[in-house]
Amino acid sequence: MTNNYFDIKKVSLDIALQRTKERITMIESALETARDSSNDDTKSSAGDKYETSREMIQQDINRYQKQLVEAKKDLQQLISIESTIGDDTPDFIRLGSLIQTSTGLYLIAISIGALKVRDTNVFVISPASPIGQLLIGKKIGDSFIFNKLNSNIQAIY
Repeated sequence: MTNNYFDIKKVSLDIALQRTKERITMIESALETARDSSNDDTKSSAGDKYETSREMIQQDINRYQKQLVEAKKDLQQLISIESTIGDDTPDFIRLGSLIQTSTGLYLIAISIGALKVRDTNVFVISPASPIGQLLIGKKIGDSFIFNKLNSNIQAIY
């Protein structure tokens, strides 16, 4: 792996890790606030209003719990990818691959979107995304069509 692409991959993963940790912190804070609201909500003479309010708070708590589970899965996935940086240059695209195509650079990790790393655009995508599904398993020289644009795989890092 050339030093430049190694650096781009490492920095992209670092940014993804940082954003995921920040997302976990925000979700945990929102979850704590929702739980506090639930505990502070006291029953009044307006029973239906109380029950509706409690149900809405419970729905928020459930949503935050699901988001937290997903964010922690993303964090574990990024940590496992980070631990394999520099191990080898893969023959085919898999989770953790940085792919140079004729249309741009893609990192198969979690869904983050476009990042600017060292004046280079990198698209950090999930293997479950439509383009991720197209790329997984492909090799250098293979082509793919995404959004009616034909691209070929030039390198895998």
